Amino acid sequence: MRYQGRITSWKDEQGFGFITPNSGGKQVFVHITAFSNRQRRPIDNEIVTFEVNKDMNGKLKAERVQYINEKGQSNDSTLLLLFAIIFLVCMAISVFAGKLPLLVLEIYLLASICTLIAYKLDKTAAKHSHRRTSEKTLHILALVGGWPGAIIGQKLFRHKSKKFSFQVTFWATIILNCAALAWLISMDGLAFIEDVIGGL
Repeated sequence: MRYQGRITSWKDEQGFGFITPNSGGKQVFVHITAFSNRQRRPIDNEIVTFEVNKDMNGKLKAERVQYINEKGQSNDSTLLLLFAIIFLVCMAISVFAGKLPLLVLEIYLLASICTLIAYKLDKTAAKHSHRRTSEKTLHILALVGGWPGAIIGQKLFRHKSKKFSFQVTFWATIILNCAALAWLISMDGLAFIEDVIGGL
């Protein structure tokens, strides 16, 4: 018999947590190996379906755990990845068309590469209980132009893509960065860039 519940008290570093059944009752222990999809990590408050069995000590444990909204989340992340790639391609076209200085594209590419590496290192650190990269650092990298790399990192490494509080701040950095870019490609912004390049 399958049940539906919500993941609670998930400890990603140790790879286990508990599921609280929607029907009520005691929490059920769940290990990362019980999930049918090993390509992503569970997070707190995520809704899943599961079966219940007993371990050698007679305690309840969840088995054959599945994410209930997995398909929709996968489609969303694919659209975000496509959005990041299209943004960089459009920026490259603008540079070659002479509408945007090459320096701006270089900054975005460099920041995106650094951000992608930071996501990979933080994901690896989370798996091995090593020192983590702070969320503040990840947001700063996104703000200065690394958000396309952040989107790619979230998709490739399945990292930070489901944490609501992180995503709220992350999208705020994208909005601020795009607003700054819109100003830079205006007449005043282009004049400012030319002054900066001329001073180098």
